[in-house]
Amino acid sequence: MDSNIVVENIYLLVIVTLISVLQNAFFALKVEKECSSQNVKMSAFERVSCANRNCMDAYPTFLAVMWCAGVCLNQAPAAFAGIIYLVVRQKYFVGYMGQTSQSTPGYLFGKRVLFFLLLMCVVGIFNYLLVRYYGSDYKEYVETITSAASALLLIP
Repeated sequence: MDSNIVVENIYLLVIVTLISVLQNAFFALKVEKECSSQNVKMSAFERVSCANRNCMDAYPTFLAVMWCAGVCLNQAPAAFAGIIYLVVRQKYFVGYMGQTSQSTPGYLFGKRVLFFLLLMCVVGIFNYLLVRYYGSDYKEYVETITSAASALLLIP
């Protein structure tokens, strides 16, 4: 398979993945800065450290479902949902640094984005099985629906 075709089918996912890596580096720098501050406030460090740990716990799940959704179904809505997830994760992290109750909306919205990506994965795999075993391809219809549904992620 030509490498340009492969890159064309995944470049949006690659961009979102690299942005997420930069975000992880930002989170790590925040933890390091809070740890090395002159007046170490244990509660502030614990909040930042806990927010970073919580974000890192969900990170492999996010990458797996985003890539699976993008490869199995359509990269554009998967990458869009990935960007939304990164924005929500940033809101969660910043909210957690203030008061933990401020992080709840980001946490709940992030779960919704992950569920959407998981649903895209399941539909993409189901469509592949339909094509493989029954010869019925509904990918165009499903791509149209997921592209339209990804905009619904913006509704709070």
